[in-house]
Amino acid sequence: MCTGRFLTGFLVGSAIGGILGILLAPASGEQTRDKIIDKADDAYKNAEDSVREIQAKANDVIDDIQKKGDDLLNKVYDLLKKNQ
Repeated sequence: MCTGRFLTGFLVGSAIGGILGILLAPASGEQTRDKIIDKADDAYKNAEDSVREIQAKANDVIDDIQKKGDDLLNKVYDLLKKNQ
């Protein structure tokens, strides 16, 4: 999936960029650790949101496929009834 690869790359790139930015900024060890924890929490929340969005889209696709399958099955039954 193109979207999945993009999302993975975006999340990994964001995490790496955030960590490098924090580590290269002049701050005390405690401040740096606090910033890393905050960034990790943000990344976790963003990942959760992304997973929810992907699940919702997947559920929509599955529902659409099931509806189309049911419609097709009904058409086949109708054709079979007409030919009997």
